[in-house]
Amino acid sequence: MKVVLFCGGYGMRMRGSTDDVLTKPMHLVGPRPIIWHVMRYYAHFGHTEFILCLGYGADQIKDYFLRYEETASNDFVLRDGKVQLLDTDIADWTITFVNTGLNSPIGERLRRVRPHLEGDEVFLANYADVLTNLPLDAMIDEFKGTDCAAALLAVPPQSSFHVVQFDEQHRVRDLEQVGVMSIWENGGYFVLTQAVFDHLPVNGDLVGDVFEALLAQGRLLAYPYSGYWKPADTFKERAELDHAWDTHDAPWALWNGSDPGKPASHPRTS
Repeated sequence: MKVVLFCGGYGMRMRGSTDDVLTKPMHLVGPRPIIWHVMRYYAHFGHTEFILCLGYGADQIKDYFLRYEETASNDFVLRDGKVQLLDTDIADWTITFVNTGLNSPIGERLRRVRPHLEGDEVFLANYADVLTNLPLDAMIDEFKGTDCAAALLAVPPQSSFHVVQFDEQHRVRDLEQVGVMSIWENGGYFVLTQAVFDHLPVNGDLVGDVFEALLAQGRLLAYPYSGYWKPADTFKERAELDHAWDTHDAPWALWNGSDPGKPASHPRTS
């Protein structure tokens, strides 16, 4: 199953870090960029055909894979001046690089790679900036058992702020942490079908145009998951991911033997 990765955004919320000239998917988590971790996650489930929707920082991503150094994250033997790899990361990957415009919205980026998805009734898509140990096979199986045209990962809010409710005299009636409220947010992992293109106009948006149309038809599936899910929208979040990798506490790294996640046993409803 092919995987479309939206990796052409500016990553404005990441600005202010020491390496803010990088496009967001190229910020490092351990020795490898975020996009590599996302791709390794999909490859763990057997999905090794990737379509990269490029925009800002396209040259950075192209150069990284064109100059990819396997020895950075794999053991090897150096004998007689020649490298013998003991393992490999991307030898079985197929990566298609497509320039989808510098300022294109997500939907337009998807529309521009449609020719590379011909013959694939079902495919996967991702924002390329979120890491999780989601049991991907379970999500795909649940989706295939429905008549829906698209599915999205739904996760609890990550904010540590509190929602404040007050009366007409501004006296506080309730304080509730956002993360424990009965609401879910878009987790950025998608299972899509060719039907999404029926609702995707030029310069359209995946959520605002496609998902809203499918919602009206009752053909949009949510897969609720309350396990590990971590975005990399800010420098602070990226630093937390980096620390998790350095301390060998990286739940998303299923290829390293981390335990896979489990669906929420009692999904919350909003």
